[in-house]
Amino acid sequence: MRIGVVTFPGSLDDQDAARAVRLMGGEAVGLWHASDDLKGVDAVILPGGFSYGDYLRCGAIARFSPVMEEVVRQAGGGLPVLGICNGFQILCEARLLPGALIRNEVRVFTALDQRLRVEATNTAWTNAYTPGQELTIAIKNGEGNYQADAATIRELEGSGRVVVRYIGNPNGSVNDIAGIANERGNVVGLMPHPEHNVDADIALTTDGRGFFASLEAFLARV
Repeated sequence: MRIGVVTFPGSLDDQDAARAVRLMGGEAVGLWHASDDLKGVDAVILPGGFSYGDYLRCGAIARFSPVMEEVVRQAGGGLPVLGICNGFQILCEARLLPGALIRNEVRVFTALDQRLRVEATNTAWTNAYTPGQELTIAIKNGEGNYQADAATIRELEGSGRVVVRYIGNPNGSVNDIAGIANERGNVVGLMPHPEHNVDADIALTTDGRGFFASLEAFLARV
């Protein structure tokens, strides 16, 4: 599988994401924010960091980059897209996912190994897990507080589009939401960083491997 990893000015975890792709047997393809060429990849990862310095709002400027115009277009046709942390914020700004990520309720940058519960296993990025499975995956964010209006939350909950929840909410996210999917299940946004939990030599767990294994299984079926 060829997975494109986008680099924006201010990206911090693009190399970590690329390394995780390679460790999981895939080919990491670098994609540049100023180009609309996705190089024929099978999927795209929008990595964590501080794209364009997080000026205005997190992800607000990155949303208008040439690469995102093409990501939005191809996601509409079914291209799997995973937004991690800042990538999740960009997906919300691009309206590929509803809601917004705002300042943590605790008003501090939070970095820890976070317990999570898998809720939805019918997406391109979570089908290797089982419903209710508990994971421990690193988080690190200052604006990880997911919020949306009541109607949107009802829709996400009612249609099974909440992908993972926090066990012990670290940032105030409504309904403990740590990640969501679009209606089709090909676009997923997460605040946790699965790319940091694939290598047993450096991580507390390898619980992030399932996101990449899920993509491989999804691509094998299409």
